Amino acid sequence: MILKSEPGQWRPWESWGHTPGTPCRNSSKCCSPKTRLIAGPLQDRITAALEQLDGAGRFREDSWDREGGGGGRSRVLEEGRVFEKAGVNFSDVFGRMSEEFARQVPGEGRDFTATGISLVLHPRSPMVPTVHANFRFLTKGDKQWFGGGADLTPYYPFREDVIHFHRVWQQVCRRHAAPVDYGRFKKWCDDYFFLPHRGEPRGVGGIFFDYLEGDLERLFGFVRDCGDAFLDAYLPVARRRKDHPYGERERAFQEFRRGRYVEFNLLYDRGTLFGLKTGGRTESILMSLPPVVRWHYDYRPEPGSREAELYDVYLRPRDWAAEEP
Repeated sequence: MILKSEPGQWRPWESWGHTPGTPCRNSSKCCSPKTRLIAGPLQDRITAALEQLDGAGRFREDSWDREGGGGGRSRVLEEGRVFEKAGVNFSDVFGRMSEEFARQVPGEGRDFTATGISLVLHPRSPMVPTVHANFRFLTKGDKQWFGGGADLTPYYPFREDVIHFHRVWQQVCRRHAAPVDYGRFKKWCDDYFFLPHRGEPRGVGGIFFDYLEGDLERLFGFVRDCGDAFLDAYLPVARRRKDHPYGERERAFQEFRRGRYVEFNLLYDRGTLFGLKTGGRTESILMSLPPVVRWHYDYRPEPGSREAELYDVYLRPRDWAAEEP
């Protein structure tokens, strides 16, 4: 099956990947120069910077094909000095959704394409926040849209770090016209990364957006800008905290809070559910899960402790970018 564009339809594979219906192994021959802004140099730049920060770990790379159409390139670092587990993935897939899942996604029919880059970093130290980012382009029927965002999940937050992270994304959004809007995307992030069954956020947020339609070239410029800004948002935070002392108590709390990360990703995360329901590569999809997690029955932090501060101060949405460090 070859998926074809209607006259005037934006051809995302000319910017991000291959022509749907043709073999894709994500080699250097697969992607056009514009594609490599996302699939090549962005993934390369991020993994190189993370290896440099870690100082010991190296990314393992797996190139894979998806039965039904497309493939991807997964890079995972495990048991590093700074990162206990880190994954930076690129995928470019196409095919047909099940009838049940197709009814849950905008657009006519069941044929789809999905291209994007996603990453999740789980540091070893509880003083360094976990971070997630994802930038994607999807088509289904006559619908074409961008989605993505970035959010921070600290265990022992530092005020200046949270403010820095939010200000980077505020600055990115300010460089682009509507429908890009930091206030809207920040609230969208707060609402999205929320665990209804726990009644609490996953972390301190960032930005999130989905189903962005309209001038696709202009929106692609925004998404590319987001990808380029990721290291500016996260590396200064990780560098400041990676050598901060901690003990068994802090490590145990980190593992407990990681449980919330697992719960969100398996129950609510759109990317995880999309990948699993469209026949994606399970190992790549679930690379987002942390390596060591614990659950405690009816855990309640000690009043006045740094653990309680996370709940009382930081897991309450606020306009961090407008505050002073």
